[in-house]
Amino acid sequence: MSPLTLRERLDRRDRFAADPPQARPSPRWVRNGRVDRRPPHLQTDTRFPGARRRAREWWAIPVAVSGGVLNAAAFPGLGWWPLILIGTPLLLAPLIAARFRIAVLSAVVGAAAFWGTHTYWLTVYLGAAPWLGLAGLQTVFMATAGVMMAFTWRSAEQTIPGAVARLAVIPITIGALWTVREMVTGAWPYGGFAWGDLAYSQADSPLGELAAWTGLDGLTFLLAGISALTVQAIRDRRHLPRSLLALPAAVLAALVAVPAFPIEVIGTMRIGAAQGNSEAGLLARNQPGRILQDHLAATTPLRGQDLDLLVWPENAADIDPLRNRDVANILDQLAAQVDAPVLVGTITADGDRTFNSALLWEQGEGATAQYDKKHPVPFAEYLPDRDFWYPLAPDLFSLVPRDLSIGARSNVLDIGDVPAGVAICFDIVDDALIREMVDGGAQLILAPTNNADFGRTDQSAQQLAIARMRAIESGRSVVNASTVGVSAMIGPDGAVINQLTPFAPGAMIAEVPLSSTITPAMACATPLSWVIALLGVGGAITLGHVRRMITGGTSSGSQPRGPGSLRSDPHDDHAGPN
Repeated sequence: MSPLTLRERLDRRDRFAADPPQARPSPRWVRNGRVDRRPPHLQTDTRFPGARRRAREWWAIPVAVSGGVLNAAAFPGLGWWPLILIGTPLLLAPLIAARFRIAVLSAVVGAAAFWGTHTYWLTVYLGAAPWLGLAGLQTVFMATAGVMMAFTWRSAEQTIPGAVARLAVIPITIGALWTVREMVTGAWPYGGFAWGDLAYSQADSPLGELAAWTGLDGLTFLLAGISALTVQAIRDRRHLPRSLLALPAAVLAALVAVPAFPIEVIGTMRIGAAQGNSEAGLLARNQPGRILQDHLAATTPLRGQDLDLLVWPENAADIDPLRNRDVANILDQLAAQVDAPVLVGTITADGDRTFNSALLWEQGEGATAQYDKKHPVPFAEYLPDRDFWYPLAPDLFSLVPRDLSIGARSNVLDIGDVPAGVAICFDIVDDALIREMVDGGAQLILAPTNNADFGRTDQSAQQLAIARMRAIESGRSVVNASTVGVSAMIGPDGAVINQLTPFAPGAMIAEVPLSSTITPAMACATPLSWVIALLGVGGAITLGHVRRMITGGTSSGSQPRGPGSLRSDPHDDHAGPN
C-alpha cells in the first residue's frame, strides 16, 4: 500500500475535525439479562469467576469461626447470653453468602470452633482423646445440618419471588432445621448429647422465661429463626420496605415482652443439701468410705435444723448401704440427727447388674424408695458396643471397667406426701425424663450430681444453667446437689434461691417452693417439637423439589442468588458472579 500524500493527509484531518468518529465502546458483559456498564477493569465474565471474587469469599471461614467462639462464650462460665444472637447469625451467614463448597467448609470450621471450645472441660482429667471424639462427632452432626441448611437456603432464594416472601419463609425453615439437628443429636446415638443446645445459654436472659411457654426446643427454634431473619434481612435490604429492616429487632422486643408463665406455689419444703468437696472423679484413688466421711462432715451444720429432706450428691455414699450394715447404721443416725429422710447417691447391684442409684433413706426403715439412673453417660459409666469400641482404644476404655445398667424404676419418689422427681446428673438433659416426672405428679426435682471429673472448668456451671432452664420449662423447683459444686437450690422461675461456693465443703438450707402447675411447655412440648420438625424437614424437601422443577435438575441451584458476600445485594446489577 502506497503512503498517503501530504494532500490526502490534510484532507483526512479536516474530515475528522468536522465529523469525529464515535468512541469505541468498552467491553461489556451481560449478567442476568442486564448490561454491566462498569469500567473494563471492574467487569467480570460471569462464565469464568475470577480470582478477585474467589479470594473475597474466604471471609466466610473466619466469620464462621468467630460465630462458633461467640456462641460458646454465650454459655457459662462466661455466660454472656446476648452473644448467642451475634454468634448464630455469624454461623449462618457463610452458608448462603459464599459458594457452596466454601459454605460447606465454613459449616465444618464453625461447628469445630463451637464444640472444641464448649466441651474443652473434657480434657482436664481424661485427656484429649474423649474431647476430640465428642467434639469431632458433634462437629460432623452440626456441619451436616449446616450443609442441609445451605442447600435449602439456596433453593429458597432461587424459587421464592419477592423479598418479603423470602423474609417470611427462610427464617422459619432454617430455624426449624437447626432445631431438628438439636433434637436428633439430643437423642442419638447412645441417648444423645444435648449439652450445647441454644436454649441452655439463656438461663440469665429475659428470653429464658419463654421456655415455660415453648419448651426448650421451641426456644431454640426462636433463637435460630431470629438469627436467620437477621441474615436474610441484610441480604435483601435493598428490596425490602424500610420498616421491615427492623423486623429482627421488633420480633426480639416482642419476645422479651412476653410475660412469665404464672406458677402457682402450693407449699414449701424445708430442704438441706451438703457438698463434701470430695475427690470423687473417675480416676480418684480414695480409701472406701472417704467420700461418705467428707459428706458427713459437711452435713454437720444441718444437724438439728428441722428439715423435711436432706439431699446428698450422686455417689456420696461410696459404699453401698444396702450391702454394708455399718454404712446403713451411719445413714440411720444421720436421718435421726436431721429428723428427716436422706436422699443419698450410691452404686447398687442387682444380681450381675450394677446401677447408679439414689436411695431415700429413713430412720429405722432403711431404703424406702430407690431410683436407678436411666441415662448413664456412654463411654464414662458404660461402654456401648464394648466388643467394637474396646479394641480401638484399650488403654482409654479400661477406665470404664464395668458397665452401669440403664434403670427401669420410676423417677418419682414419694417423700412424705410430696412426690419428687429425681434426675441423677446427666438425666437432667433428657427431655423425656423431665416430662415423665412431671406426668408422674412431681412437685419438685431433685438433681444429685458428681462434677469432680472436670475440675475447675465451666462444666458444672453449664450443668447448673441446664438445671435452671429445666426449672423454668417444667415450673418446678430444682435442688442441684454436687460433690464439688456448683450446688444450688433453684426456684420454679429459674432464679437461684441458695448456692454453695464451689470446691469447698459446705451445707445449705432453703424453703423450696412446690408446684403442680402444668406449663404449656409440659403440656404441648412434644406436639410442638413435631410441628417444628415438619416445618424444617418438610420445608427443605418442598423447596428442593421446586428448585429441581425450575432448573430441570441442573447444578445451578447449588449457588446462591446473591454475589457471594453478605455485604452485597443479591439483585445488584453490578455485583460479582454467582
